[in-house]
Amino acid sequence: MGTSGPHLSKVPGLLFYKLLGSGHGKGFSIKPNFWRYGLMCTWESEAAADTFLNSSALMQEYKNHTFESWTIRLLPYQSHGQWDNQEPFSPTLTEPHTSGPVAVLTRASINWLALPNFWRFVPETSKALDDAEGLICSIGLGELPFIRQATFSVWESMEAMKQYAYKNPLHKEVMRRTRAENWYSEELFARFKPVATQGTWNGKDPLEHVKLTEI
Repeated sequence: MGTSGPHLSKVPGLLFYKLLGSGHGKGFSIKPNFWRYGLMCTWESEAAADTFLNSSALMQEYKNHTFESWTIRLLPYQSHGQWDNQEPFSPTLTEPHTSGPVAVLTRASINWLALPNFWRFVPETSKALDDAEGLICSIGLGELPFIRQATFSVWESMEAMKQYAYKNPLHKEVMRRTRAENWYSEELFARFKPVATQGTWNGKDPLEHVKLTEI
């Protein structure tokens, strides 16, 4: 995964991408998982994405070295913040979320001076995901160990996501400290509409029983 950057920079229609490692568990983790990796892409068109996913030599090479892969296609409801001084999920949908599942991506570049406090508090918050009601799936991802971190999750509803984000006491405390102690030098928070999935994650498609509707 770490050597794919030069290949991806030449893919037609690929607007923004990130190659990501992962941690153990459902959220931020200091312990890496060397079995699982993520590739996040934004595209100028669905046709460009289809060509890459179905026909590119790079994707074929990935498939030759994996025993499982899962792809989820998303449209952005809203996005706040930046990633490498860019806003990769703009423009967003004009339609509001009314019902159905919602996917969430949070990512941050952590200030060096804040690293001890971040890694003291955040793992406990990530463990709370194990018991979060309405969570369909979740994974902690990393662009750079310890410093550039992200979490991707899919929830049964917007209400379930907000119940965890704004009412879980551990998560609320982390949100308070993030602002009070200036933990992040850059951050981004985005919500998405899942429109299609393919493949398996831990032996099944997490959204196989969820009705997805395209625009």
